[in-house]
Amino acid sequence: MPQRLIALDLDGTTITHAGELRPAVYQAVRAVVDAGHHVVVATGRSIVAATPILELLELTHGYVVCSNGAVTLKLDPDEPQGYQIIDTVTFDPAPALELLRDSWPDAVIAVEELGVGFKLSAPFPDGELQGELRVVPWEELVAEPVTRVTFRSPTGTSEDFEELAERIGLHEVNYNVGFTAWMDINPEGVSKGSALELLRRTLQVEPMHTIAVGDQRNDIEMLQWAAWGVAMANAPDEVKEVADDVTGHVDEDGLVPVLLSVLQ
Repeated sequence: MPQRLIALDLDGTTITHAGELRPAVYQAVRAVVDAGHHVVVATGRSIVAATPILELLELTHGYVVCSNGAVTLKLDPDEPQGYQIIDTVTFDPAPALELLRDSWPDAVIAVEELGVGFKLSAPFPDGELQGELRVVPWEELVAEPVTRVTFRSPTGTSEDFEELAERIGLHEVNYNVGFTAWMDINPEGVSKGSALELLRRTLQVEPMHTIAVGDQRNDIEMLQWAAWGVAMANAPDEVKEVADDVTGHVDEDGLVPVLLSVLQ
């Protein structure tokens, strides 16, 4: 059986929206890993937010793509934190943030601090960000290159933010709007798919042996990149449309049949 590279989104795919790793999903992930395939977590989460899920999955070796492709880790249990950061892609956040500044009432902004947490324009709703959270002056938000910016409104909708991005004209960045009024902004050309292609070459996996499973707009490039891109039943229609297949809902262990098919 040829080695596969299997890229898995976390929220809404591997774990439920309530943050639960269901037993059948855990067992299927472990079965694929034990069979010798490359399971690569590819998430919009920061390093700090992703590592607790890696621990639940008992993933101690291999690679992880964080921050929608801007950060790649090599897992190594001998490292103090259990990983090495092997690649980061940064951009100047100032042009995008100046466009977004005052563009939406009650919006808050977070700038990622790699492996630490976030610098904030104002407090975010409780539980939405992990790590060290610091409210800082605007000048500090835009002072240096970053891997990711998050723009968030507690009162808007995802449709509002899609329209906002078109209206103000975000250029020279890659942006993704989540299922709420949440927009992640990354360096231009950076996505989960771009980071996974670099890993595919490193791991010397043939393109025909790549699989990706996801449920949100930030998974679109990854699903298009994979030879077999699978959307969850809970994904928006625009995500399902680019996928090769649609599996079950995350709350019904939809990831399991995809993983078990690899073992047949």
